[in-house]
Amino acid sequence: MIWDKEFETLPREALEALKLKRLQNVLKRVYSNVSFYKNAFDEKGFKPEGVKSMDDLKRLPFTTKQNLRDNYPYGLFAVPLESVVRIHASSGTTGKPTVVGYTKKDIETWAELMARALSAAGATKGDIVHNSYGYGLFTGGLGLHYGAERLGASVIPMSGGNSKKQIMIMEDFGSTILTCTPSYALSLAETAEEMGIDFKNLKLKAGLFGAEPWSEGIREEIERKLNLHAIDLYGLSEIIGPGVAVECMEAKRGLHVFEDHFIVEVINPKTCEPLPYGERGELVFTTLTKEAFPLIRYRTRDISVLNPEPCICGRTFVRMERVSGRSDDMLIIRGVNVFPSQIESILMNIEGIEPHYLLIVDRKGNMDTLEIQVEVNERVFSDEIKNLQILGKRIEKDIKDFLGVSTIVRLVEPKTIQRSEGKAQRVIDKRKI
Repeated sequence: MIWDKEFETLPREALEALKLKRLQNVLKRVYSNVSFYKNAFDEKGFKPEGVKSMDDLKRLPFTTKQNLRDNYPYGLFAVPLESVVRIHASSGTTGKPTVVGYTKKDIETWAELMARALSAAGATKGDIVHNSYGYGLFTGGLGLHYGAERLGASVIPMSGGNSKKQIMIMEDFGSTILTCTPSYALSLAETAEEMGIDFKNLKLKAGLFGAEPWSEGIREEIERKLNLHAIDLYGLSEIIGPGVAVECMEAKRGLHVFEDHFIVEVINPKTCEPLPYGERGELVFTTLTKEAFPLIRYRTRDISVLNPEPCICGRTFVRMERVSGRSDDMLIIRGVNVFPSQIESILMNIEGIEPHYLLIVDRKGNMDTLEIQVEVNERVFSDEIKNLQILGKRIEKDIKDFLGVSTIVRLVEPKTIQRSEGKAQRVIDKRKI
């Protein structure tokens, strides 16, 4: 089902003309209103009026997450703070979050895009959307919520956790669309089995799953265990949140990027040169319609491939393959962005901890786990076991409080974590994604 046929099925020539016009407008706005972009453009000797075709895009500077950190919290906003009606944030490497803002129109745009995404999954105003994405600073929960309301569907704002109650609500309320991370969907399947509830007896017909990497094999398992169509959803807080791209029910072969609102490129992450369709590289997005927080050529670090071939669903937007990895060291644990440097920052503030640690990521059952092995000094290691246990629990609590992710901390003897003459290996990822 196509939500907005006027734009989602635009002929490519008309779509490219629309993108160019919107690009020219957003470049003028950021040059006039965001000192970071004015300085970046001036350094390159670039003026917004110099963009005459989409080929000129490659002349523009990139924006990186470091630029967002350097301008924390509001330095990249293009409107006065009194025009911002919503502020969200996502994780950063220094403990400071990446801050994003929305005007009233931005919220309406976001809701419209999420209505499109839900429609692509087969949702209609007659559906009951069971939203298990987290509500709060994370963009997932509220993004899906507003989109479902825009669609006209009924929304159950469950958020995450309390799985037995989630299953009860699905059963009693007649939920038809599920939205959550793929790993949590599988966890719900396990909980339902423990409760003796068969998803075949529920009314779920489709689910929108995103916020973490997942494979085709995971899709098949979700569809088999939850008895629904599993649709991939892509987004990131910096660009707008969920609703940047989505699969369609008809094909399930790549995610349609909403190109009337975002320009997508793929670049070589080492040379930063644009790559042609069909070549794997790093996704780069330019926002075309955002008012409060427009971004120009934002490097996502997500690795994918673009496919311009027409889709059987009728949408003319380019499709991106499911993200296959990242060009940086960020981990995604149960939908939460975690950087090794964040954990290091927390560890190094604790007395008795040595600067040697190892992060072991695994998947137990259907849920991601993060074990942290960290060396303690001789004095602490020779202490009573009870005191070691107290210290381990304290570290787990600090990480949960600061990063929002549960971990298992194992304190180990000094000099037991392997040293490296080159770059230290901080992460072992055992997940088969």
